[in-house]
Amino acid sequence: MVDITRELLGSLKPDQRAVAQHAPLNDPAIEAERVRWFYTPTDHGGIPLRELTARQQSLTMQLLATGLTRHAYATVCVVMGLENVLDELEGWQVDWGRERGRDPGLYWLRVFGHPGDPLWGWRFGGHHLSVNLLLRSGRVAAVTPSFLGADPAASPMLAGLLRPLGGTEDLARTLMQGFSTAERAQALLHPVAISDIVSGNRPRVAAGDQMIHMQHLFRGPLPTPRLAALVDRIDERAEAGSGYTEDDHERLALTAQPQGIAAVDMTVEQRAVLRDLIAAYTDRSPDPVAEAHRRHYLSNRNLDLVHFAWAGDIARGQPHYYRLTGPRLLIEYDNTQRDANHAHSVWRDPSGDFGLDPLAEHRGATAH
Repeated sequence: MVDITRELLGSLKPDQRAVAQHAPLNDPAIEAERVRWFYTPTDHGGIPLRELTARQQSLTMQLLATGLTRHAYATVCVVMGLENVLDELEGWQVDWGRERGRDPGLYWLRVFGHPGDPLWGWRFGGHHLSVNLLLRSGRVAAVTPSFLGADPAASPMLAGLLRPLGGTEDLARTLMQGFSTAERAQALLHPVAISDIVSGNRPRVAAGDQMIHMQHLFRGPLPTPRLAALVDRIDERAEAGSGYTEDDHERLALTAQPQGIAAVDMTVEQRAVLRDLIAAYTDRSPDPVAEAHRRHYLSNRNLDLVHFAWAGDIARGQPHYYRLTGPRLLIEYDNTQRDANHAHSVWRDPSGDFGLDPLAEHRGATAH
């Protein structure tokens, strides 16, 4: 990561580097920017791929690959390429105030601090993607929030179907369908799916958090009344589709106590599926980190504390949402919009997103 980032930053023109790199990391304004993240088609902050040379684009993708397992990197590349599919699906008409609204070149990189320093990090993201890493003393200190989406969630291909997040959806559905009637009732948060992930793009999550409406998921106000009206219509359609009221949103709010069915109450077979489902999220990290998470959940004691919850229909093709919660674990997935063909998924560490774990900060301070 250090070598690639140094080469990339060194290749940029001074004005480009000023946009791509924010330093020093201990500047409050820079730290405030570091914990801002998005998954909407808004400016994610940094330098976009389309403004880089071919070599610089290659270095950016090399850096991205260092922050993911190989299969996660392949999934990310598909998600980015889906911008071309979505553009066609929308009749090439959605512009988001830009020359091209759905643009695979509009994925932004920003480096925080100086690569190789005791504390530095980077962010890469665009529509339906946000990868956030913090490095402390030469080690990966944080890899969340980690967001992946897909629109369309399923696309016809020659003699097949493209579903970038299909595995994460199918594993959860397999769990839900395998439960007894009583277990399914215990896992069910709501008979109807909510229209988006509940944690949204908050820097920190906490009990009581409710779904953020789309108008507030952009970097500041929309640039024109036309676009503001468009987002209002999208949000209104999503809310009308779910039929959610204020009481329903309160019912789906994040809670201090885990909801749903605990892994300790699952069969051996169900627990194996649950481990695979968790890994589909924790593998969105560098190989050593992903392997550490897999080892963590191989422990029955750790897996026992994970809860699985569902909202919506369990039939394939119907709107649905699920949530996994446990110590330092929040996973959310929804596929509700565009007639259940528009998926969002996120992996978070409620006490350690962005490396903001108070205990880690305290240990770091006492070590100097």
